[in-house]
Amino acid sequence: MNKNAIDTLLEKNPKLAPLRSKFEAMIPGSYCLHRSWGFGKIVDYNESEDRLIIDFEEGKQGHAMAPVFCADKLDVLSEKDVLVKSRTEPDAINEIIKKKPADLIVLMLENADNQSMMASEIERLLSRLMGPIKYKKWWTATKKVLVKDPRIAAPIKKTDYYFLRDEPINPEEEVLEQFHATKNPKEKINLGEKLYKLSENISIIREELPEILSDLTDAIKNAKSLSQADRLHGVWVRNNLARELHEDVELLEPSSKSILEATIDFSELATDLPVVYYSRYLDLIKRVFPDKYSTMAEDLLKNSNGKFTTECVNFMLEENMAERIDYCLKRWLLEQTIKAPLLFWIVKAGASKKYEPLITPLISTHFLSAMFYAIDNEALQNASARRIPLADILSEDKELIPDLLADANVETATDLAQTLLLNQGFEDLTKKSLLARFIKKFSSIQNLLSSESSTQEDHQDGLVVSQKSFDLAKVEYEELISVKIPENKEAIAVAREHGDLKENSEYKMARQDQDILLSRKNELEVDLSRARVTDFTDATLENIGIGSVVTLKEGSSGKNRRYSILGAWDSDPDNDILSYKTPLAQSLIGKKVDDSVQTSIGGNDETWTILKLERWVDLNS
Repeated sequence: MNKNAIDTLLEKNPKLAPLRSKFEAMIPGSYCLHRSWGFGKIVDYNESEDRLIIDFEEGKQGHAMAPVFCADKLDVLSEKDVLVKSRTEPDAINEIIKKKPADLIVLMLENADNQSMMASEIERLLSRLMGPIKYKKWWTATKKVLVKDPRIAAPIKKTDYYFLRDEPINPEEEVLEQFHATKNPKEKINLGEKLYKLSENISIIREELPEILSDLTDAIKNAKSLSQADRLHGVWVRNNLARELHEDVELLEPSSKSILEATIDFSELATDLPVVYYSRYLDLIKRVFPDKYSTMAEDLLKNSNGKFTTECVNFMLEENMAERIDYCLKRWLLEQTIKAPLLFWIVKAGASKKYEPLITPLISTHFLSAMFYAIDNEALQNASARRIPLADILSEDKELIPDLLADANVETATDLAQTLLLNQGFEDLTKKSLLARFIKKFSSIQNLLSSESSTQEDHQDGLVVSQKSFDLAKVEYEELISVKIPENKEAIAVAREHGDLKENSEYKMARQDQDILLSRKNELEVDLSRARVTDFTDATLENIGIGSVVTLKEGSSGKNRRYSILGAWDSDPDNDILSYKTPLAQSLIGKKVDDSVQTSIGGNDETWTILKLERWVDLNS
């Protein structure tokens, strides 16, 4: 825009005066970022029509926009902006990305307000610069570099900012200052670990080491708020640092051995340890309990979950305990004492060649029975609407049930199908889907499904719905299953990578979205399983029912009103269509012409007289 155009605009709209500098920046050749249209370049300004002409990389070319309407949605970027440089100096930026990742973040911070940015802001910019997938791996590696870069202050919490220091400072010195300042024992342990990771050249903090070790030891000994896992973690952090001063760190008290000997629940301790210490924990158990570590490893495996399960299996394999693993897993399956997390791990690890010799012999009806038992048990103990991972994977992996039934006879398969029908961990629609996999191999199980359906109809009210509304509900359900829920899972995974879940707003929002999506999924599963489709041809002219069109006289006003009473999901008040579930419809059903009914809706009493009765199908054929 030129000066005259800006003066004219501000004369018409004086409230826009604070944005004058922004309008002045809207000149041909400038790059910009629009909240909806993305990255673009201003190529012209049509003064006669007062329109900016912008080429958007992700949208229209030559797109005309009124400056006044995009003033708060479009940011004109400076020549030094990283996105601009990626277009004007692509080779230089690509070189920095590949060889000097910290320099790229410095460039971003130099052009940011107050020379600071939150991690989420950096990630959005990187996503535009490199692409939404490619940047993630790069950013994960670069964060480790930034922690050691003296020019940049990296945040301790995910909600804090990255910012440029006024003067470069050794990150060890900054962390050391935080270490001495905090009174929180757990935070002190975490900062001690950060010091260890930073101090490739330990000489920077060597003079401070005695005091650091003393502070850590006091925290481990005296802090009542620390769990056994926290104390063990603290000992390992202290020992990592202490090796620079002591030849034998195990002589320091408390020692990892003394903490382990004072532990009652070794599985609980493992659950609370940082993942990177799982292997070290198992090695410690072997060293402290040489006569019984193999039995302890079995117990830890039985009660393990997630990555710790993998560590237990790997540890036992390294200790030549493959036969023992095989024996334990088969025995736990037969006894049905195997727990859901271990079953989940077996299913997930089935594709690994490393674990194939252990897992292949387990693929049987015993395994499926154990899965059903574990799912049902978790559902009965789970008072919330939290999902059951084992149930989800059984539903999602369409080959799992056929594989587990490969050697089954019809009697065993029928027993398992009946167990499924009684299981509390699946919604009715999911049960039908899973039973279809049984029926594909054993057609006689169809009778079981038919019997179950009859029983459900006998004991549960159905929902009468039109074909149109049923189809719409199915479309919504399929979109939830195939699009929205998978997208939400990916969003949760991405947000989880941002770190500390307690202070991760993106993670919390994604989990809130998950609760809404899963709640809607459950609601649809129940409703679709109850739905009975009708074409409304059963409606008669003798009395009011589903599919009737009634003309009523309203007692209070004397006015005539005409309503169509249709299916449970067909309500459309604007077009005088009522669901048969509405209070007025429920009052009318079964009544005849000239009958009167009274309603009390929202505190208002009303008398209705039925003047005329018609069939919806006759009027809409």
